[in-house]
Amino acid sequence: MVSLYAMQALHGLVYGMLLFLVASGLTLIFGLLRVLNIAHAAFYMLGAYLAYAIVTLTENFWLSLFVAPTIVGLLGAAVEYGLLRRIRGHGHEYELLLTLGLFYMISDATRWIWGNYTLEVPTPSLLVGSIPLLGGLYPKYRLFILAFSGLICVLMGVVLKRTRLGIVILSCVSDREMVSTLGIDTALVMTTVFGFGSALAAIAGVVAAPFLQVDPSMGQAILVDTFVVVVIGGFGSLSGALIASILTGEIKSFGILFVPQFALVFQFLLMAAVLIVRPQGLLGNKP
Repeated sequence: MVSLYAMQALHGLVYGMLLFLVASGLTLIFGLLRVLNIAHAAFYMLGAYLAYAIVTLTENFWLSLFVAPTIVGLLGAAVEYGLLRRIRGHGHEYELLLTLGLFYMISDATRWIWGNYTLEVPTPSLLVGSIPLLGGLYPKYRLFILAFSGLICVLMGVVLKRTRLGIVILSCVSDREMVSTLGIDTALVMTTVFGFGSALAAIAGVVAAPFLQVDPSMGQAILVDTFVVVVIGGFGSLSGALIASILTGEIKSFGILFVPQFALVFQFLLMAAVLIVRPQGLLGNKP
């Protein structure tokens, strides 16, 4: 019984860290641009579909892990530069409608190109199989997801806390107007962050492709979980997003184990409880 609970906790941690890859990009984007980017979930889905296309053509999963995020990151930067920048200042409802429209456009484009059915991305040969762990066998690929997501988390922390670019980004999140008066091109920083956040979503999509099903509904599925994480953690807080991602992953994992018919309800109950106690989220700043 103990090994069952430990294994279920590990399942939740794996999904939670995958969810963090998506939520961290959205958190950065909202913290800097103050945009609830619904198209972020579509970038995640597009990353998975591009992984399928690249692996089909080259039979090289590791190549897709580099190429797909690069393509989606450039697409995200183009969206910010060519579309969002033009409507900035006209109200958040315009930005919300624009990103919602982009979400449906990208979703329909994937259906048109790849069809409306489930696609499979094979697990890399290096990560096929299981290893003994916690009194049972655990898939190598799930452990890869955990390790890779943890590595990205550490690298993001180092970049944001220890490099000039990271300090500029965090400063822009705290006070964009003040940073602008110091002569820093905040418009370029915003485009860069939007592109980087989009690339993070695509990385999550590539990593999720052999783990989850690749289909047009995967964007909608991750969209709900991602916004729950961002709300619980606090808008603009990466540390909050990490904690909320792990909590959400564990709640879903144990919810499916004990009461599968109500598994989706518990994360919303957690969100409601957090908002009652701390309306700004676990680590969010007071408005």
